[in-house]
Amino acid sequence: MIKAALNGGRTRAEHPAIPISPEELATSAKECVAAGAGAIHFHVRGADGRESLDPDDVGRAVSAVRAGVAETPVGVSTGAWILRNAALRQKTIGRWKILPDFASINFAEDGAVRLAELLLSLGVSVEAGLSDLSGTQRFVESGLAPRCLRLLLEPFETSVSAAMQTLKSIESALGRSGVGLPRVFHGLNATAWELIDVAAARGYDTRVGFEDILTLPDGSPAPGNGALVAEAARRMLRSPGH
Repeated sequence: MIKAALNGGRTRAEHPAIPISPEELATSAKECVAAGAGAIHFHVRGADGRESLDPDDVGRAVSAVRAGVAETPVGVSTGAWILRNAALRQKTIGRWKILPDFASINFAEDGAVRLAELLLSLGVSVEAGLSDLSGTQRFVESGLAPRCLRLLLEPFETSVSAAMQTLKSIESALGRSGVGLPRVFHGLNATAWELIDVAAARGYDTRVGFEDILTLPDGSPAPGNGALVAEAARRMLRSPGH
């Protein structure tokens, strides 16, 4: 499975095709599904273009994307940087009326366990984001694994060798705990394409999109998220792990 990450915290100054509005997100999501994406992830934006967890902003974006890709799961970010007060973040998400199919929670962040419990109580599936050993240990100790959708293994190191060391420590902790959830493995910027190849070789799912990388493997700017997904799909198919 390839999950398309449509925008992240990127701005139009970084790439003119970053989707911001609900309509742009829906159009990009349709292109990604046509290219082979099996799930859609995005960061909701407010009218000012900034990342938002506001219930109305979330409702408009989720509704638009879901209308465009009705058969594909749609998920959103809950990153702590979007709303830095953990209690206010919890309260704001608790007011969501139109719910995504899943939400990503970074377990290295304060309030992650409580937020996961809240989303599960609302019927939203939880994708556990694991970027380091401490967040992984917090996830394992929470006992939430049997109730979660999948693991998002996302080392943020800027070199492939360092990212692989982080992956090794995360997987060791998961192995000791016996967590057997599906795994999505991806990198960021300089590591993005090589880590997609690693995911393919290991038989893992992966993630790609403007949130993670703005260029194709040859260094040329990607015209859109659909082109990134199409390239990831080619790499996954030609890997001996698939």
